[in-house]
Amino acid sequence: MRYSFRNILFLAFVALALGGCASSGKLQSGSTPGLQTVPVEASSSEKAQKLWQVFERYRGTPYEYGGTSGNGFDCSGFILTAYQEGLGKQLPRTTTQMLASGDVVHPGEIRPGDVVFFRIGGKEQHAGIYMGGDRFIHASTSAGVIQSSISGYYWKGRLTEARRFD
Repeated sequence: MRYSFRNILFLAFVALALGGCASSGKLQSGSTPGLQTVPVEASSSEKAQKLWQVFERYRGTPYEYGGTSGNGFDCSGFILTAYQEGLGKQLPRTTTQMLASGDVVHPGEIRPGDVVFFRIGGKEQHAGIYMGGDRFIHASTSAGVIQSSISGYYWKGRLTEARRFD
């Protein structure tokens, strides 16, 4: 079977677009692939409202590996900035460091403002901020800073862990 350079390039672009924001962090042992959430707090919480304001300010900002500013974000850079600007809190810089800190949140106890982690491509991680009502905000490689559904086609079954940084 013969593939043209254009077909290979197209497939590479699609794989990159679906790849999310990845770091080299590994999941901690004992994590459960396909973790599902049941929100325990409405997305109208004060914390969520402050984070929505930051999201609106940066919505559509392009993805940039290592980015932490309005010029471009990676997933952990967006979380870091959202927590700093919206909540006045300093978080660790990378998904690996975030996974190693914060309070572990059990599946039925995830609340708006919790950082949620997704398994992509085996060991790679993507992270976002849970906003309630099945929504999370994050910096994706394909669309920049966006909101997505945890149960959406790409994300369903990939949620593995959550951390709370109070």
